[in-house]
Amino acid sequence: MDNEKKKLSTGRSVAVLVVSLAVLLYLVAVLKANPGVSLILAALVAIGMGMLFGCTWKDFENDIGDTFKTMFLGMLIMMFVGILIGAWMTSGTVPLLMYYGLKLLPAPIFLFASCILCCIMSMMTGTSWGTMGTIGVALLGVAEGLGIPVAYAAGSIVVGAIFGDKLSPLSDTTIMAPYCSGTDIIEHIKSMLYTTVPCLVISLILYIILGMQFHGGDINSESYNQILDTLEANFNLNPVLLLPPLVVLILIFLRKPTIPVFGIGIVLAMILAVIVQGRSLTEVLSALANGMQTSTGVELVDSMINRGGLTSMMSSVALIIGAAMFSSGLKTTRVFDVLLDTITKYAKGRRSLLAFSYILHLGLASLTGVYLVTFSIVGPILAPLFDKYNLHRKNLSRMLEDTGTAFSPIIPWSNISIFILGTLGVSSFDYVLYAPITYLGVVFAAIYIITGFAVFNSDGVMIIKEKK
Repeated sequence: MDNEKKKLSTGRSVAVLVVSLAVLLYLVAVLKANPGVSLILAALVAIGMGMLFGCTWKDFENDIGDTFKTMFLGMLIMMFVGILIGAWMTSGTVPLLMYYGLKLLPAPIFLFASCILCCIMSMMTGTSWGTMGTIGVALLGVAEGLGIPVAYAAGSIVVGAIFGDKLSPLSDTTIMAPYCSGTDIIEHIKSMLYTTVPCLVISLILYIILGMQFHGGDINSESYNQILDTLEANFNLNPVLLLPPLVVLILIFLRKPTIPVFGIGIVLAMILAVIVQGRSLTEVLSALANGMQTSTGVELVDSMINRGGLTSMMSSVALIIGAAMFSSGLKTTRVFDVLLDTITKYAKGRRSLLAFSYILHLGLASLTGVYLVTFSIVGPILAPLFDKYNLHRKNLSRMLEDTGTAFSPIIPWSNISIFILGTLGVSSFDYVLYAPITYLGVVFAAIYIITGFAVFNSDGVMIIKEKK
């Protein structure tokens, strides 16, 4: 009997989808409300309608519990990431990267070097926003001192930041995309190389060409020298500080368990913070909880280093909780079943399924401007169909990032585009041509769908190499 109550008619399931999605889109796209709160409110709408249509709270409770089980590890990893960044800040690891990166910036190679620096920073920290909001701000000031157009500089910063955001095992998108698709994070990262690396190479070639017009330029920026002097005065910039990120990255790519690896990175950084930087254990523990909290007397430097901590990830954790509730609400009300049945009618083969998935997420992510939200909607819906057609789920997770993480910075109303405008002072219309990774990712993805190259079956074999 309970099962009968739970199985809503197609019409009622569609009604739940339309109303709850309309509420979500209105809150996120129109009111610019917090995505986590928006997801929870949309979930309450779906749950409320479902209960009016005959579903019981127990039905929802069971599905929410099952969803949380699958997402719990992702939430735990995000919390560890926040602690890790706080540890690397207080140990001087991230400031060391900032310092030496800023010293390698002659004008002709500025764009190339700034992109590489942002790649390293975003790979090490796992955050494109953090990279752009810290070192990106400093690099833009240097560009102005060199007479380099800010649109060029913003493009190189965005490319580097997005590259790391797509590939770093510390990134929330790199965690969310495979979790929402039901695939392994390492397999996801390996698959991402096929679209992300060519985009980076093309971007770097562009920056070399653009840099040829800036010969003989000297860095004549008071803020630049002030940043270097302040970092040097407040940190012991010893190369040994590179040990934590190197150990973490090596162990991650050796397929060691993520949580223990992050734990090693945190402990190493804590030891270095005490021994190399001379910080007290109380200071270190405070940084792990709330991020680096220090005053150097230079506002820009303070904004660069006062980052990380467990509390910095709570909004991302809330987003996952909201996503879990919303997807569970749609699952209980049979929305997923209805969508799967509908998609099955049009997706008659691998290529059509890939194309439909590509268009669906590109449109939804562009409409909402918040790709982490659409990850949680599209991933669980399409994943079973990829299994049906013997396609590895890493194809789906890569598509989510190519059409979401990489593409969103050029959508003017997206949250990341608004963030870039607020932090760098450059609109997406100005930097889009100089940030190839934002639009070439979807181009390569489309080419791969058509050709079958870099598209893998469930056994991990590229489909163009399958034996007929």
